[in-house]
Amino acid sequence: MMLKESFFSKVVELADDSIKRYSATKLKWQWGEALFTYALLRLDQEMGTNRYLPYCKDYLDAHIEKGYRVDQSDTAAPALTAFAVYQLTGEPQYKTIVDRVVKYMKTTERVLEYMPNHLGNSPEGWLYPKSVWVDSVMMYGVFTSWYGKAAKDDEMYDFARRQPVLFSQYLQDPKDKLFYHSYWTKLKCTYPRNKLYWGRGNGWVIAGFPLVLENLSENSEERQQAISIFQQTSEALLPYQREDGFYETVFNKVGKTYKESSATALIASGWLQGVAEGYLDEKFKQPAIKAFEAVVNSLENKDNLLSMPMISAPTIPTPFIPYLAYKYTPKHNDWHYGLASLMFAAINYHKLMTKENSQNSVSEVVNAAHN
Repeated sequence: MMLKESFFSKVVELADDSIKRYSATKLKWQWGEALFTYALLRLDQEMGTNRYLPYCKDYLDAHIEKGYRVDQSDTAAPALTAFAVYQLTGEPQYKTIVDRVVKYMKTTERVLEYMPNHLGNSPEGWLYPKSVWVDSVMMYGVFTSWYGKAAKDDEMYDFARRQPVLFSQYLQDPKDKLFYHSYWTKLKCTYPRNKLYWGRGNGWVIAGFPLVLENLSENSEERQQAISIFQQTSEALLPYQREDGFYETVFNKVGKTYKESSATALIASGWLQGVAEGYLDEKFKQPAIKAFEAVVNSLENKDNLLSMPMISAPTIPTPFIPYLAYKYTPKHNDWHYGLASLMFAAINYHKLMTKENSQNSVSEVVNAAHN
């Protein structure tokens, strides 16, 4: 049986092998690659190192040189990496990226109260109905809350603090407490219209809300509301965990789709952080550990490098037969957002284990003193 410390070390090995597998200068300016590089920097922070900083700088520098677009939530996501690198280095070229994304977030059209069209004014946006997507919890929700707080930007913070309740209002099923993939603003309905709960979409909520909560004012109404939504959704998810620890790509079609590692890792990440920070009951601890360790145990050796399998490909709320679209979305190894999800989970696993080891050490000292 693998030791607890080894699970974290295994994900660090996966991160090291992934930067060998993927050249930083060839990464796309997209959400998956953005989350991958941002997760690398958070992994660095957890370990107290800067081992991944040069790789992330190379990623940003390559796009600064050749140009990049900021025209939707998915192309705004690299601001997470840019802001992290700017804070570490103070180099102005990275602030330029951050400023461009902030300008986009402040000026892009709001299609639903304070919420922008997920696909913004991008070419893709002309091909799809104006809508908000649950993905945006992670793609702009985390950055705007972090930037708003860190930069003391009241306008950005005001935008960010409203988002958790709005996501819940328009995308969360009022009875089942799980989240739909999107909300079409013209038709004023969720899409899919019937009760189909996409795994990774709910994973964005469970992993993303605690990251947003890090930045919301203590004891504020919005923070308390976000915690309540997070708790409701977590409770709703518990019964859908498989015996092997995994979640499926469509939660409420158990046994009819396939087990999916990115959703499983995202849920593990959010629950581990939720337990550690007191948002969730201790009953979520073992399911979270089970989910995280199941994904780590599924890692493979591919071309002499560690590889993460069973990650569903990029998925859209298709206007045609959505259930079959989810069911038959192919799964592959090493999609960048999948790697990021497991790194997020590993960080929170390590935090929780470190916290518990520290508490146990204190207890041992106290007991020894009494004896």
